[in-house]
Amino acid sequence: MAEQGEDRDGLTLDRLHVPLGPLLTDWPAGLTVRLVLQGDVVQQADVDDPAPRTSGEAMEAFWVQPWVRASAGEPVPVGEAVRRRAAARLDSLGRLLAVAGWPAEAVSARRLRDDLLTGAPRSALAPRFERFDRRVGRSRTLAWLTRGIGVVTARDAHEAGVSGPTARADGDVTDRYRQWLTEIRGDLPRLDEPSLLRVADEESPRGPWNAARPPSAGLITLLPRLLVGAEFASARLIVAGLDPDPDELAVRAPEVARE
Repeated sequence: MAEQGEDRDGLTLDRLHVPLGPLLTDWPAGLTVRLVLQGDVVQQADVDDPAPRTSGEAMEAFWVQPWVRASAGEPVPVGEAVRRRAAARLDSLGRLLAVAGWPAEAVSARRLRDDLLTGAPRSALAPRFERFDRRVGRSRTLAWLTRGIGVVTARDAHEAGVSGPTARADGDVTDRYRQWLTEIRGDLPRLDEPSLLRVADEESPRGPWNAARPPSAGLITLLPRLLVGAEFASARLIVAGLDPDPDELAVRAPEVARE
């Protein structure tokens, strides 16, 4: 529905209320963002609280399952967690590339993701990822499209309780997708590491795992501030370049036995 109001330049323009999600293609499952637009600029952004989940649904936080299981005392090999983490970042890249209008490379990202999840060896994955990394990481068009939007400085990340690749990237959407590529590159040699996962030593895909405050909670906190003032055409790129996982918020910390 449209209404009228002053924009930041003092002009009276229609204010259009536009919900995004939760069922958009190439959109984080379960995320709903409500925008108020004037012209093509986002004036206000709010994120709906994720819908409550049953205990069975809470266990379906797929990308962090190795960390959830290890936190509950189950022995989980580091290689399994690293494989899931690299696959999760390829999943994020696939979503971003699809939103950016590069479907061929989105398919490449998703095929690499699927092969990681089905246990393909590093020897088969590494050459394909190197080619993908060169094409995406060096693309001037993609960098131009994503440069200067959704800027998250290291200080912004710290204040929002965000760590992981978003904090390390210390910049815009371009910096973040390049950080994902760098971290996937670092994970590939570790796919068969047999030692047991220590949750405190290996971070989950979006940052150090803490069921009381999952990494995506901080990303969702950041999202409205990044969207306000952005052009509507950039809004989905910003969301895809942050890529929170609302399923993390349904995970509950394991019960601690009391004497």
